[in-house]
Amino acid sequence: MAKVISTLFISADGVAEINPDWHFPYFDENMGRAVGEDYDTADVLLIGRETYDSFAGAWPDREAAGGDDAPFAKQLGDVRKVVVSRQPLEFSWRNSELIQGDLVDAVAALKADAGIKGILIPGSISVVQQLLAAGLVDELRLLVHPVAARKGRKLFDEGDAPYHLRVTASEVFPTGVIRVIYSPTAAPGAVGYDDVKDQVPAGN
Repeated sequence: MAKVISTLFISADGVAEINPDWHFPYFDENMGRAVGEDYDTADVLLIGRETYDSFAGAWPDREAAGGDDAPFAKQLGDVRKVVVSRQPLEFSWRNSELIQGDLVDAVAALKADAGIKGILIPGSISVVQQLLAAGLVDELRLLVHPVAARKGRKLFDEGDAPYHLRVTASEVFPTGVIRVIYSPTAAPGAVGYDDVKDQVPAGN
């Protein structure tokens, strides 16, 4: 079964709506490597309408320009792109298609497709939120910037129950960015103060 992986740039206070002013000062070769590793996990990109418009408005031109980022632009162009949109779209970027039917049902079908090794969701906050709620996200790959953005859309929305996560990998970059990979996990058993009071500092 294919893994569904979310990859996001995010601030220390949980804002995943990127502002270039606080994002690009921290982008270095380490972050570039991490991004490349994330994209190498997948043969399908699952992206929301806004992310598609942003990518399609930039990467085809970068591929055509033949600059340093042209190989990555070609990789994005060649990969299958499944776009989540409530409105019909006319695609200008190759290998792009509109998701068919309900998002949760469609992603469950993609996960079960033996011909797909991995599904990557770059950005696309609302898509990630819906799939987290449905239990369909296998990994959250976060590049946590050492900045409190203080405004912008956050990854984790209001809800009735917490999401419990376990860290499967982490790395600290010289810029202060922390790369952390989480997988959803079961909630720990109920614990109260009486269960942990022997761990409280003894004092002097």
